[in-house]
Amino acid sequence: LAAQAAGKFVGEIVPVEIAQRKGPPKLVALDEEPARGDIGKLGSLRPAFQKDGTVTAGNASSINDGAAALVLAARDVAADRGWQIEARVVGTATYANAPEWFTTAPAGAIERLLKKIGWQAADVDLWEINEAFAVVSVANNRLLGIDAAKVNVWGGAVALGHPIGASGARVLITLLSALQDSGGRRGVASLCIGGGEGIALAVERA
Repeated sequence: LAAQAAGKFVGEIVPVEIAQRKGPPKLVALDEEPARGDIGKLGSLRPAFQKDGTVTAGNASSINDGAAALVLAARDVAADRGWQIEARVVGTATYANAPEWFTTAPAGAIERLLKKIGWQAADVDLWEINEAFAVVSVANNRLLGIDAAKVNVWGGAVALGHPIGASGARVLITLLSALQDSGGRRGVASLCIGGGEGIALAVERA
């Protein structure tokens, strides 16, 4: 909510007009999800998987409608067409655990990615690790030794929602926006995938 109130997402959102049955169309220019949560109810929610578990509906991502788009092009093509280059993709990596351990797969993908491109975790200014559940980022921060203050700095999917089919683009767009806002240069975006897989992508601002 603080990031939204500070206007951090304005540059990420294209206002959309929604036709109404009566009257003029409704203009949606603000993400509706962050304001839907009720912090006062979090402590009363029942565990989702185990009786003594910590995962509840309150620390899991909601399923949302959403769409996102990116333009990926070779540098020379972008230059020829006069497009502004926001960042370059430095590298990607994938990894897979047993399906029940999908929540920790981003750590494996990130470790593989950093080794592939020759970066250390300390070289990364900001991280975006998609949260199917809040425990995903918590666990992967610990496994990788990442400073939590550099992860999901404007809120993760638990706060922002999880638009199925668009989360990868949403995470990357937010990473690029946060890097620009903070003056950072290098970032890593990663997601866990339900089948036990993880994927990671490194970017460097132009």
